[in-house]
Parts: sequence; structure tokens; C-alpha cells
Amino acid sequence: MPSGNCAVRTCFLNRDKFGLMNSSHSGLIRLIAMFKLLKAACLIVVGFGILKLIHRDVGSQLEQWVAMCGFDPGSRLVSRAIEKAANLSPHKFKEFSIVSFIYAGLFLTEGIGLWLMKRWAEWFTVIITSSLVPVEIYEMIHHPTAIKILVLLVNIAVVVYLLYRIKSESHSSQKKEWRTSPTRSIADD
Repeated sequence: MPSGNCAVRTCFLNRDKFGLMNSSHSGLIRLIAMFKLLKAACLIVVGFGILKLIHRDVGSQLEQWVAMCGFDPGSRLVSRAIEKAANLSPHKFKEFSIVSFIYAGLFLTEGIGLWLMKRWAEWFTVIITSSLVPVEIYEMIHHPTAIKILVLLVNIAVVVYLLYRIKSESHSSQKKEWRTSPTRSIADD
């Protein structure tokens, strides 16, 4: 049985039991969590914005929103996008809003789980984020923008970092188990 001081230290270092970790790692995890929560908030706004377009004059509403964002509604790319959106059926708008809310739910789950320093959230984030990377690469190849490139690079960095963390914590916990194993003998050293 560990001494009092050692027991306190063991409790605070045992991440799996108490959800605590090194402060530099927790800061990075919280930064990733905020990034995921920001993406969720954006998708929620987009989802409600799409729902607001149903049974309205889509073209003029989008022109107004584009102008509010500081873009030129008369530019070739923007006017073509507005024209395509104006020709969508209300059913398509509902589908797009549902997809937006589903992705927002995934990002909320990732963000909240990471903020709470849950191990399952790290795995969940790796799986979800890495599964979306091919779609982001496809989009970037066909419609490259600086924002798409930045988001892709951030998502790749998040996956690599979380995989590194998961692997390094897995190795450190295996070493702890080996050192504290009651069946360990001197011959094991």
C-alpha cells in the first residue's frame, strides 16, 4: 500500500481514473475541443440558415447574405453558386440541413468529450476526423480555397497528434503495469 503522499500523487497522475493529465497536453486537447465546438456552432448556424431558405426567394435571400458577408454577389463564382442554390427543391434544402445538423452533432460530441478529457473522445475524434479527410482532399482538389487547405491541414495535425497521444499513453500505462505487477520477479529486470 502506498504512503499517503505517494497515494495522492498516484491519484492525480492516474488519467484513466480521474480524467487528469499533463497541463501542456490538456491545453492542446482543449484547443482541439474548441476547434470542434466552433465547427459544430458553424454547422448549426448553416443548418438553420438552410431551413430558413425553404419556401422563400432563395436567390435574393442568398444575395443579401453574401453582401452582408462582404462578398460581391455579382462575381462569376458567387452568382453561379446562388443560381445553383436557387434551383434546388425544398426537399434538397431539408436534406442539406439534416446533414448539417448530423455533422454538428458529431462535432459537438467530439468537442465536449475532448473538453472533459475522455479517452473515448480521443478515439472518436481520430475515427471521425480521419474518415472526413478523403472528402476534404477531394473538395480541395476540385474547388481549392485557402480555408479548405487550412482546415485539411489542421484536421490532419489533430489526427496525428491524437494518435501519438493514444500510442504514447498506451505504452506508458503498459510500463506502469509491468513495474507494479505482483508476479514480477527479479529475473524480469
